[in-house]
Amino acid sequence: MQPRKQHLVDTALVLFNQHGYHATGIDLILAQAKVSKATLYKHFRSKDELILAALEQRHEQVLHMINAKIEAANRVGDCGVLAIFDALNEWFNSSQFFGCNFINACAEFTSALDPIHIFSAQHKQAIVALIQSQLADKGKHQAEQIGLLVEGAIVLAHTRGMKDSAIMAKGMASSFIDKNHSE
Repeated sequence: MQPRKQHLVDTALVLFNQHGYHATGIDLILAQAKVSKATLYKHFRSKDELILAALEQRHEQVLHMINAKIEAANRVGDCGVLAIFDALNEWFNSSQFFGCNFINACAEFTSALDPIHIFSAQHKQAIVALIQSQLADKGKHQAEQIGLLVEGAIVLAHTRGMKDSAIMAKGMASSFIDKNHSE
């Protein structure tokens, strides 16, 4: 990605994360990025295109963060699925946690046919697929259940300020995985 375009996406992502998608105006993005409207529209035809680019970048960041934790856990013989909750715990307790970009996008772009809503839903499905890849013998149903714990932890951390919700969910997931392995 071109440096100016990347700078716009980086700036927009931070602002969308902190203030929301609709509340973040183009003028604020331009002022923070220190670029002209012409530069913005050279790279993006609309604000929605910029939102999608920011979400695509965030998607890659999240997958990278989670995959790194899974790989580290697998290297030492720990459960890769449970490492997802460690990644969430670090995120929840960072200064960069303002809730989930994808949940927030679905809340602001409510039509299931909106490209932003669709991409956000696809991100959530990619997380479930990643979980399922770590539970190859258990199938989709268990991955969906653990995905529910992931989403619940995110919502509790955001809405109720429960920064330890990932650790709570990890304990629940661990019990659930142990139970299913013994059956």
